[in-house]
Amino acid sequence: MSARITLAVAGRVLLQLRRDHRTLAMLLVLPCLLVALLAWMYADVGGETFDRVGPSLLAIFPFVVMFLVTSVTTLRERSSGTLERLLAMPTGRLDLLVGYALAFGLVAAVQAALAVGVGVGLLDLDVVGAVWLLGVVAIADAVLGTALGLLVSAFARTEFQAVQFMPALVVPQILLCGLFVPRDLLPRALGVVSDLLPLSYATDAMLHLSRSATTGEVWKDLAVVAGFALAGLALGAATLRRRTA
Repeated sequence: MSARITLAVAGRVLLQLRRDHRTLAMLLVLPCLLVALLAWMYADVGGETFDRVGPSLLAIFPFVVMFLVTSVTTLRERSSGTLERLLAMPTGRLDLLVGYALAFGLVAAVQAALAVGVGVGLLDLDVVGAVWLLGVVAIADAVLGTALGLLVSAFARTEFQAVQFMPALVVPQILLCGLFVPRDLLPRALGVVSDLLPLSYATDAMLHLSRSATTGEVWKDLAVVAGFALAGLALGAATLRRRTA
């Protein structure tokens, strides 16, 4: 793996994103709009519903958006032949995937800062713990979505196939992460499955920060999320095809 090639790949992806205004708007503005929509939905409900649901969705929105955009963008580069040309040069598969992860991770950092800023600063989402750590968890979730999106792009042959992976890889994680039913109240079998899914640890970290100022549990959950993201990148590099069939 070469740091120079990896940074060159990341720079190329960032340049492309800067020219693609619609994708950039989806990455940066859409999570903020979804958080605002959620606050509006619960505005007349009263109680602490937004404070209870909001932290979980700050973990879910970046994960879903980055999974979708990363998988589709990478498949678009494969179908246009750009990916094959890059891999025909001295670019390693890990150089390519880490470069993509760095570029989308940087965008994810901006995305997370905006979403957390809107949720906490403008919409009065009540958070007991450190707000900056809330942003760190959101960035980790976005990087996790990026890693899984890159992994999916190694298997899918078209952009449509990449989208079809969402019900298999993303939806079960949303259902079992504790958003609808607290994880400790899930049936035993579903609780075991929930323990094996990375988004469960991301939402646990967000919920912990919303209720407590201690950070020990948050760092443990962050380590699990980071481990899944690294594993996703490693699997993606191992399975990425150099030639399009």
